[in-house]
Amino acid sequence: MDFDRLTLTQAVADLRAGKITSTALTTEALARAKANADLNAFVTLDEVGALKASAAFDATGDSKPLGGVPIVIKDNIEVAELPCSAGTPALKQYVPKADAPVVAKLRAAGAIIIGKTNMHELAFGISGYNTAFKTGTEFGVRNAYDRALIAGGSSSGTGAAIGARIVAGGLGTDTGGSVRVPAALNGCASLRPTVGRYPQAGIAPISHTRDTAGPMAATMADVELLDRVIAGGDAVQPADLKQIRIGIVRSMLINLDTDTDAAFQAAVAKVKTQGVTVLDIEMPQLAELNGQVGFPIALYEAYDDMVAYLAGTGTGITIDALAREIASPDVKDTYDGLVIPRKLPGPDNTLVDAGPIYEAAIKSARPALQALYGRTFADNRLDAIAFPTTPRVAIASNPDASSPENFGLFIQNTDPGSNAGLPGIQIPIALGAVSKLPIGLELDGPAGSDRCLLAVGMALEKVFGRLPAPPRS
Repeated sequence: MDFDRLTLTQAVADLRAGKITSTALTTEALARAKANADLNAFVTLDEVGALKASAAFDATGDSKPLGGVPIVIKDNIEVAELPCSAGTPALKQYVPKADAPVVAKLRAAGAIIIGKTNMHELAFGISGYNTAFKTGTEFGVRNAYDRALIAGGSSSGTGAAIGARIVAGGLGTDTGGSVRVPAALNGCASLRPTVGRYPQAGIAPISHTRDTAGPMAATMADVELLDRVIAGGDAVQPADLKQIRIGIVRSMLINLDTDTDAAFQAAVAKVKTQGVTVLDIEMPQLAELNGQVGFPIALYEAYDDMVAYLAGTGTGITIDALAREIASPDVKDTYDGLVIPRKLPGPDNTLVDAGPIYEAAIKSARPALQALYGRTFADNRLDAIAFPTTPRVAIASNPDASSPENFGLFIQNTDPGSNAGLPGIQIPIALGAVSKLPIGLELDGPAGSDRCLLAVGMALEKVFGRLPAPPRS
């Protein structure tokens, strides 16, 4: 078996056909995790638990949707009897007694959880440069295609583990881009579901308005399988691309590096040859409205939502104690300067009370942003809006990767749909002509159109094909 080409769907088929055992699959995944310790992809590797679960599957040989297949879970999502650190020192001893509902669905479907993946601390960033946990010699979750570069964030470890062919699928979480950015930079597929599609209990939060768990996997078909297990419903079939209408917003094509620009333009040309209708569209005020929604909601809700989560852990840890132990300077600055004092940047870099700005965001700006998307989809009869998931390929992994400028740059395209609560899929489209690094295409759809997006993504991945595995060191 070629493990570098393995997918969740193929693994399920091979297990059912008796071509391989769960123990063999799980043993290989664990061996690859250990061999790739320099990725810093894992906070916890559960070798004993995973091998016990895989042996139990082999003994019964049931035909559950994910029966016997190894996966990984981001370390801000609770897995029973495994630490759930949310990537931060204060929570590294927190061991929940029960699975988060999204994890319970995957486990009930037969998935084998081999470990908890590293992440940008408290999910507050896009680089994955976390100074709290490492298994390699350097800090920061590392890119599957080049260890000198970032894996993206905040679901960094899940993206790196899939990109490095350790496993073929897992879970991340997404507030403004956190399952799509690392998937794009590591050559994976992912779905940010419509907010509310998945239960959020048992997940360390940033913002109840914006947060969602999301599946990440080797292929869109694998993402669809994970989504079906979590959300229910029949299997999705690939869409007829001749019936699909996609819009491109020119204002979302700024700040692109040469590789990303070329790959995106080539992808658009390729989908047109498949019969997809592609329209140039305008979304006036998109950036302005998004700016009024994003940080005001995330930074304000982060305080109350984290207080409530910590109370539920039973650890007795307060938000002030949590903040004191934050290891990563960028996250500590955000917590100490904005989250804890309930402040937001105002005019002339002054700090102002976040309360009134948050109320305006919730009552006025976010509904206006949602209405703008609604009009755009309806007036142009669009199935989706397409754009480069990230404007640049992966950058150097060091403390500078976590700068506010890089944060804003890497979520420039993923953030607006997040703030409107929309679903979005990330599809790998190419390795950069010069960089040889993964580049991704995102499609955002109307709220509730998750299954339609997955159908389109499954059809498009047949057009683009899967990216080559990263070179072996």
